[in-house]
Amino acid sequence: MLGKVLAGDISELIAEKQFDELKRALCELDVPSLAEIVDELDAEKAVVVFRLLPREQAGEVFAALPMPEQTTLLEALSNENVAVVLEGMPPDDRTRLLEEFPGAATQKLIAQLSPEQRRVAQRLLGYKENSIGRLMTPNYIMVQPSQTVAEALDHVRRYYRTAETANVLYVVDEKLRLLDDVRLGQVVAANPDQYIGELIDHNFVALRADDDQEVAVAAFRKHYRVALPVTDSTGVLVGIVTLDDVLSVAEEEATEDIHRIGGMEALDEPYIATPFWTLIKKRAGWLLILFLGEMLTATAMGRFEAEINRAVVLALFIPLIISSGGNSGSQAASLIIRALAVGEVTVRDWWRIMRRELLGGLVLGMALGMVGFLRISIWSAFSDIYGPNWLLVAFTIWASLVGVVIWGTLSGSMLPLLLKRVGLDPAVSSAPFVATLVDVTGIVIYFEVAAFILKGTLL
Repeated sequence: MLGKVLAGDISELIAEKQFDELKRALCELDVPSLAEIVDELDAEKAVVVFRLLPREQAGEVFAALPMPEQTTLLEALSNENVAVVLEGMPPDDRTRLLEEFPGAATQKLIAQLSPEQRRVAQRLLGYKENSIGRLMTPNYIMVQPSQTVAEALDHVRRYYRTAETANVLYVVDEKLRLLDDVRLGQVVAANPDQYIGELIDHNFVALRADDDQEVAVAAFRKHYRVALPVTDSTGVLVGIVTLDDVLSVAEEEATEDIHRIGGMEALDEPYIATPFWTLIKKRAGWLLILFLGEMLTATAMGRFEAEINRAVVLALFIPLIISSGGNSGSQAASLIIRALAVGEVTVRDWWRIMRRELLGGLVLGMALGMVGFLRISIWSAFSDIYGPNWLLVAFTIWASLVGVVIWGTLSGSMLPLLLKRVGLDPAVSSAPFVATLVDVTGIVIYFEVAAFILKGTLL
């Protein structure tokens, strides 16, 4: 609420050119409040704010802004102000921003950094896309086992302002190979004359710079840490990954999965910021694929045209059959995709999953089938809508629902595992895709069951 109140005041100070008072007001606010204010201002006024902020604070505020706002501001800032903002940004946030620009624009922005920060940016961007190396920051505190606790604490006092976090100290040897990490509280509680080497047990968790960022998400979920060290292939400490960056990755992955489960390509920007025709393009492809898939349903129904003509009553239950199969398949797909994402199951658990879903599909199918059976029975007691063979029709619906729901749960659960096994994203087996697949096969199951049960009567 503070940011919303002050945004109008700051606009007024800019309009009146009271820059000294404006600078004092800005310095009294924390980074989240400043980011909220800047997000409400137009680009021209936001540029004024960034010119008045100290370098480090300007970088932190810029890093807290949404990506579309960052891009707009970079276009509005002069080269000098761009350099100030980029210099003040945390290296990992700066890397994430630079990734969004074309190669030529990225090189132009990097050229405006100081030589030291330029080397940092180039090193981080040298790692493959979506790797932990792109996510890490080189701002951490290292100590050596030969240092005393008192010397280590002096080192912390000297460098904690530039570190991403000082809660954990990383113990390295003379070749910068990671030996262990120790919590700051553990060091503070130790005897000042005690050596750091006496506090370590060489039992630590580290990430590899070339690993995928999903590995970092899984590691933080498992170990409940605020930061984890990152090493190269030789064990040399090259950076750390902090919890806030991993939460951003987890949010992006969850958003991407939700979009794909919904049957569309993942958006690269927030919904409101996404251009209209880009939004159409992201949705049209999958809709076309699903539409073509649903056309197979019409083809399948055409195969059973003679049966439908002889037993029109069967057509009444087609929506019921295919929707039940599609819904059960979508449920199973959503459960398995989520379980794979959080590490609850792996591809090696396919047999256990298949058994559970087979049994689950049987129970669910029998329950839905019983409801359908009762519905036909009750209606037949008061009307002749289903004809004299209503009992056979009821058994047909019951058996078809059992078969279709079993097939839906098996398809929905196995397809994500199959995609995972061949190296694709399980979320690609979106709920609409599974539903379309089960719709086509559900029609076939329904009419084959009907042909078997109703042979000699309606068929």
